[in-house]
Amino acid sequence: MVMFLFLVVALAVVVAAVTLAVVGGGEQAPLPEAAPERLYDPLPPDRPVNRADVDALRFPLAARGYRMSDVDDALNRLAAELAERDARIADLESALTGARTAAGRAPMDRPNRPNRPNRPEQPEQPEQPGQGAEQ
Repeated sequence: MVMFLFLVVALAVVVAAVTLAVVGGGEQAPLPEAAPERLYDPLPPDRPVNRADVDALRFPLAARGYRMSDVDDALNRLAAELAERDARIADLESALTGARTAAGRAPMDRPNRPNRPNRPEQPEQPEQPGQGAEQ
């Protein structure tokens, strides 16, 4: 019987402690509202995103996983930067193709020859009999 009385008193103490913790704020609300975790855009706004930025990206948890708006914002930003880089790569490849085409018209595709002065090549004239180099 003493054990039963001890358990009842212990249960009453626990219930009173929990009740005071929840409602015992007096003029304040029972428990202060917890500020929702928000993603404070860890992606740098002043420079392009690099791999380290993406590796460091952590989304705060919500009731059922991640906040869709935070994930959507980050993915939209990454998609925009990837599209910008793709356009830049396409421009550079186009410029390179144009430069190669222009270089193809120039005499750059000839095999390497020893340096000669820029004068028109004259065909060699066969030596005529009687005209030797030494007389």
